[in-house]
Amino acid sequence: MKTSQMEADLYCIHCKEEVLHEITYVNDQLKSIECIECSHDLEFVMDLDQEFYEETQKRIATKPKRMTQEYREDLSRFLFSLPVRVISKPYRLFKDFKGSRHMIKDHKHDHKHR
Repeated sequence: MKTSQMEADLYCIHCKEEVLHEITYVNDQLKSIECIECSHDLEFVMDLDQEFYEETQKRIATKPKRMTQEYREDLSRFLFSLPVRVISKPYRLFKDFKGSRHMIKDHKHDHKHR
């Protein structure tokens, strides 16, 4: 899962003016908006377990198509990179899984302490 953040000037109902807000997305879905001035936070309901499951299913389902497209575009590059990718794939999967697990854990921890 990917988390991304951006800042934007939005109207804050607590500050009663347009101020800088931090907007957080998880996999291109809106997760939260926080006012930088007063720290008022608007959190959107998101089932991160379901989001992780759907992302994993999508990646598995589209892998054959993506690999076919790669070898059709440049067979020699595909064959050259394949051994390295096969060796590094377990590490990349572990890294992705670990990052997603931490994100889910942090999200659940934040909700317990509210």
